[in-house]
Amino acid sequence: MAATPGASGWWQRWGRRLSARDGSKMLLLLLLLGSGQGPRQVGAGQTFEYLKREHSLSKPYQGVGTGSSSLWNLMGNAMVMTQYIRLTPDMQSKQGALWNRVPCFLRDWELQVHFRIHGQGKKNLHGDGLAIWYTKERMQPGPVFGNMDKFVGLGVFVDTYPNEEKQQERVFPYISAMVNNGSLSYDHERDGRPTELGGCTAIVRNLHYDTFLVIRYVKRHLTIMMDIDGKHEWRDCIEVPGVRLPRGYYFGTSSITGDLSDNHDVISLKLFELTVERTPEEEKLHRDVFLPSVDNMRPPEMTAPLPPLSGLALFLIVFFSLVFSVFAVVIGIILYNKWQEQSRKRFY
Repeated sequence: MAATPGASGWWQRWGRRLSARDGSKMLLLLLLLGSGQGPRQVGAGQTFEYLKREHSLSKPYQGVGTGSSSLWNLMGNAMVMTQYIRLTPDMQSKQGALWNRVPCFLRDWELQVHFRIHGQGKKNLHGDGLAIWYTKERMQPGPVFGNMDKFVGLGVFVDTYPNEEKQQERVFPYISAMVNNGSLSYDHERDGRPTELGGCTAIVRNLHYDTFLVIRYVKRHLTIMMDIDGKHEWRDCIEVPGVRLPRGYYFGTSSITGDLSDNHDVISLKLFELTVERTPEEEKLHRDVFLPSVDNMRPPEMTAPLPPLSGLALFLIVFFSLVFSVFAVVIGIILYNKWQEQSRKRFY
């Protein structure tokens, strides 16, 4: 398909390099991002519509602030710059967030995040990363990349620092996703492994070209792709069927630094509505839900600490251990004496 008038050559090159599986759909999506035009037909019964005002964010960042009239609210150390919104500077113990004030009631959607992570830290001396949220609560600071723990909704994490010392299987920075119904805690010591839906390595720090992340939610199917190689093509990261997300939640992004730090910058957030045809059976299957969940996902194993032993129990354990030891010694002596006696009889 030829590019529409006004679309730049950069978008055309990106569209031509897309994989065969997503080629036609993503080409039109990218042309929309470049031209800002309205709905276009994509595939059989699907439409992308760019929701520019309500749920999207781009330069010159009008409607961003702390007031009640702003469409996007800043929190903590987040600040608006000319070319980006900086969630946290490259300084220790900073925390910032950016939240949309308008709840999203779309059934199927796609969010493109243009971001940059960079700083002075070398090797593993940087952190901690940023998160993209679709959650019931907003503007709730906390320990999970600058947001509250036990959130309700979806979190996608770009984790730049490995907390688990003995892990060898994955290379950081690392992208992962988590769906929470408010009962689960994010395990920082294990980098969120017990509750993650999937993940992939994403080398995103200190790059000299644009880095993008796409979160697509359509027909209970969650897909996360990235363009972080400077090749202008999407690469699969996470794909999970059976994800159930309620409508009416809020989009946001947050970041936090501790002893280690980085600049965490968000350049744009662009949301598209996906209008998808459903059969009557799918309509029944895809009814609205009121609590986030994932089909056929086992809850994380919680290893509760053993209760301390009482004084009586400890005494009984020690007593019977001593009795068993004495009994074993006596039996051993008896068997040894019998063996010696039989040996003497054979000798004579």
